[in-house]
Amino acid sequence: MTVTPHDLARIALQAGVVIMEIYESDFDVSHKDDKSPVTEADQKAETIILAELAKVEPDLKVIAEESVSDGHIPEHSTRFALVDPVDGTREFINKRGEFTVNIAIIEHGKPVMGVVFAPALKRLFVAESPFTGWQASVAAGEAVPAPDQRQSLTIRKAPASGLTAIASASHRSAETNAFLETQNIAEIVSAGSSLKFCLIAAGEADLYPRHGRTMEWDTAAGHAVAQAAGARVTNLDGSAFTYGKTERGYDNPHFIVWGDCSP
Repeated sequence: MTVTPHDLARIALQAGVVIMEIYESDFDVSHKDDKSPVTEADQKAETIILAELAKVEPDLKVIAEESVSDGHIPEHSTRFALVDPVDGTREFINKRGEFTVNIAIIEHGKPVMGVVFAPALKRLFVAESPFTGWQASVAAGEAVPAPDQRQSLTIRKAPASGLTAIASASHRSAETNAFLETQNIAEIVSAGSSLKFCLIAAGEADLYPRHGRTMEWDTAAGHAVAQAAGARVTNLDGSAFTYGKTERGYDNPHFIVWGDCSP
């Protein structure tokens, strides 16, 4: 038995319950060896996600952020999962709400399905395939929305008046600003976590350049969602942005998410 998009959505919604319980409490913050912050929500949510994925597809190898931090990096074939239990930990800590649960399935270096769930915002984004995706309003712990509660995801036509670029609320580099100066930008909006991919997929923005470090579990689910809506995710030179980069330790190069403005 193999995992389905419905499974991924159900698992993300389930993980959102413990995440929100901790988010609404007076939680402690610790730091990993690389100085990045981590909370109990990251650890408990990942435990739930890994257990549920194992029930559905026992042989599926999972590269998950907290497990990798603990030194657990399973060898995998061309099909594996990438999990970030709480993407946007700084947004979580600062109570900004723009944090997400990210789960993606990779095959031959490409995301073939994925889910991004923002529990504090009650926004769920699902890529059922590289060509079809949907979003819905749903709270943590609720059932996966029925088809009549879903809205198809599709990028919007690039506005003649100029593009809306989306950039990190926590990380913005001089390289990003320099790139944006080369584009027909009417507005720049900020957002945290993998929501940046999803806002392009939902037709709320047009362009997301990232000139800064990310890991594969940060981007895979958002990539799946953006791709399903018709967006392209490329390296800076326009080549395909891929996954399973063991030689880089699952570290990503810089990239750009293009809506209806691809060069």
